[in-house]
Amino acid sequence: MTQGAGQGPEAERTATLRDFRVPGYVNETGAYAHSTHPGNVAPPLDEPYPEAYPEGYPDGYSDEYPEGYTPTQRDLPVIHRGDTLQMPVEPAAAPAAQLAAGPGPLYVVGDVHGYFDELVAALQEQGLIDADGHWCAGTARLWFLGDFTDRGPDGIGVIDLVMRLSAEAAAAGGYCKALMGNHELLLLGAKRFGDTPVNSGAGTATFQAGWLLNGGQKTDMDRLQDHHLQWMARLDAVEEVDGYLLVHSDTTAYLDYGDSIEAVNDTVRETITRNDADEVWDLFRKFTKRFSFRDEGGADAVRSLLDTYGGTRIVHGHSPIPYLLGEVGSEEGEEGSGPVVEGPHVYAEGLAIAMDGGVTMAGKLLVRQLPLDA
Repeated sequence: MTQGAGQGPEAERTATLRDFRVPGYVNETGAYAHSTHPGNVAPPLDEPYPEAYPEGYPDGYSDEYPEGYTPTQRDLPVIHRGDTLQMPVEPAAAPAAQLAAGPGPLYVVGDVHGYFDELVAALQEQGLIDADGHWCAGTARLWFLGDFTDRGPDGIGVIDLVMRLSAEAAAAGGYCKALMGNHELLLLGAKRFGDTPVNSGAGTATFQAGWLLNGGQKTDMDRLQDHHLQWMARLDAVEEVDGYLLVHSDTTAYLDYGDSIEAVNDTVRETITRNDADEVWDLFRKFTKRFSFRDEGGADAVRSLLDTYGGTRIVHGHSPIPYLLGEVGSEEGEEGSGPVVEGPHVYAEGLAIAMDGGVTMAGKLLVRQLPLDA
């Protein structure tokens, strides 16, 4: 892979991403602390822990968020990334030539989080890009489910690649599109509002502190340009394709923003355009909620979205599959405690498909064709 394939010349890369070390993160007191997370990657930081986990997590974990919920602390226990974990994969043949009159096959991509090399490898396995990183899938359709940056080493390289593939796919008669994730909102907010205090619902917070806490990378911020910001700000939050309702987060919070796909997408864009820090923070806060489709009542939560926006199944990222399965690993660093992710997770009475394979924790960056049995 050459530097021209979605990477800036200033982004020097090593032969492997396994040697990447995260310089630090903001701890719960707001202090900048050096990360010594085993495996040389950031711990899977995200939204807040409830003030006290029920004994026996994950089985006793509640999906109810405490009053004043705000994503200023991490909410997921640490899974250590195994340095030598290898996931068996079967190379996929390149998509067959499509008839000019019909759409090509549909693919979805889970959370990337800056893992550029893993993304390139996964796209090549599915026959979507060639050895030089260029679109080679003709009329195929590719959807990214959001969260391109933070935690991994080259989030801006990922965005550059997706933007370039969008142009190349369109020229070939297909398309490459992307949804808004909570980390896009976080990066936008960190760039626009910095240390401006926002009303978090549980005291004051800042986008800058939240971004660092959730794996923000200084190299991404240094390379972030206006065209990246404009691209992120225009992303849709919800889409329906071939009967699949595509969203980033496994939450019903989308219902707060409209009773149609068009209304949700318009409201999200208008909120970002108004440039009000508190409004954008509230949007980010709601997009960080998770696990609405898991456990008792999960299928009904999925149906509430399908009934409102259309589609017969929902496809999402955001919540790593190991957490949905209750495979939280150990914080003691035992060997072999990393997750094993073979593919997407189908749950909620078959109505939900989870696509975040947990690439940040030695899982797998998932790129799959829909339907899954195709």
